[in-house]
Amino acid sequence: MSSHSERNDRRKPSEPGRDFRSKPRKPHGFSKGANDEKDWIWGFHAVEAALANPARPAPKRLLVTAERAKRLAPNLAKLPCLQVLENSEIARHLPSGAVHQGLALKIDPPESLSIAELGTPARGVLVMLDQVTDPQNVGAIFRSAAAFGVRGVILQDRHAPALSGVLAKTAVGAVDKIPYAHVVNLSRALEELAEMGWRAIGLAGEAEQTLDAVLDGGPTVLVLGSEGEGVRRLVAEHCDAMGKIAMPGGFESLNVSAAAAIALYEAARVRPGDEISL
Repeated sequence: MSSHSERNDRRKPSEPGRDFRSKPRKPHGFSKGANDEKDWIWGFHAVEAALANPARPAPKRLLVTAERAKRLAPNLAKLPCLQVLENSEIARHLPSGAVHQGLALKIDPPESLSIAELGTPARGVLVMLDQVTDPQNVGAIFRSAAAFGVRGVILQDRHAPALSGVLAKTAVGAVDKIPYAHVVNLSRALEELAEMGWRAIGLAGEAEQTLDAVLDGGPTVLVLGSEGEGVRRLVAEHCDAMGKIAMPGGFESLNVSAAAAIALYEAARVRPGDEISL
């Protein structure tokens, strides 16, 4: 492996909680279909988080089993879009093999923030994904980002999976806890962040220095690339430093989501006593 790297209330970006703006719209680059997983979120934690997120628009459909309906909060049980169905009927609306746990939700995503909104104030850690397209990897990265108090995730407008389906299931609710931004050009986004006081660190297996050596505890954009190509050259040129994860075992084949978790731990470790605020 050549690289370790693959919101209509508005709140201030520094306010704890869900820093999103929202309005019903179709995500960039994705079409909608009756059985398209990009329209659906399934699984208890993912659905619960989406329904609890005040920044999301009203749900379109909520499919539940009779047993699961008994355990819904009173306000959810009265939703006009709720339908009680058998497990197999719910499954027919979802991709083959989807483990829905008796819950499936059709709902539009929150609208992404701008770089200025996501990066103000310059404090903590942001994660930027350069052409990381696997939904399970991106979902796992969102989960790690929530665990380590990351300020937000920056995704490409076109080369990124929808924040629903398998991705939302893997993220177990983190998609509705971590603000995000979709941008057309990652290099320009890094330039904008640099002007705001952020320092970009790219992950690359071939880097000369280890990650702990290049992290300085300041506002950091952690840039991770795809498992195949890694951080692309132009994006890497906009990074202030490149770092690698020290692996004394000599086996340099970390999945990008695993590498992200380790890198976020390192970033948190070099900032002792500094609580990251979303």
